[in-house]
Amino acid sequence: MRIVSGHLKGRRIKAPKNLPVRPTTDMAKEALFNILNNQYYFDKISVLDLFAGTGNISYEFASRGSAQITTVDNHFGCIKFINKTTEDLEIQLSAIKSDVFKFLEQTPQKFDIIFADPPYDLKLELFNLISKIVAERMLLNEEGVLIIEHAKHSKLLKENGFLQTRNYGSSAFTFFKR
Repeated sequence: MRIVSGHLKGRRIKAPKNLPVRPTTDMAKEALFNILNNQYYFDKISVLDLFAGTGNISYEFASRGSAQITTVDNHFGCIKFINKTTEDLEIQLSAIKSDVFKFLEQTPQKFDIIFADPPYDLKLELFNLISKIVAERMLLNEEGVLIIEHAKHSKLLKENGFLQTRNYGSSAFTFFKR
């Protein structure tokens, strides 16, 4: 996996094989950030990265200048890897070991971008629960967006602020507004 843009562009990150992760592909990540680049000044936004895994998406935001990044994963090994990589890359982010759904129910923060990349085999109703909790708790700032990565054959509910779905290879990103 590599960082595709920003001041860390080209840096390769090698995750241990024992982590239960499926990092977003470089092609899909580049397409996603091309979309976001036209909508946000990265140095002015707050980001929440859910089911962070290796921290792949958080590093992309940090490389582009985002300073307020919160990364959540329930796997201790993932959080340990993210903390070490953050130190190695000399970036700042807050890595939290927590169940994502509990975190969403309890956080008092609001974000400009919430990115969720649950395991593709997660039950569809749990994918939809993410957008429901974010909408009900109003966790997005005024012009904020929730992006859920999922297998392209999975069809998320078109409610809770649904905007669009974009497919990239075997993956898809579904976007929700506040």
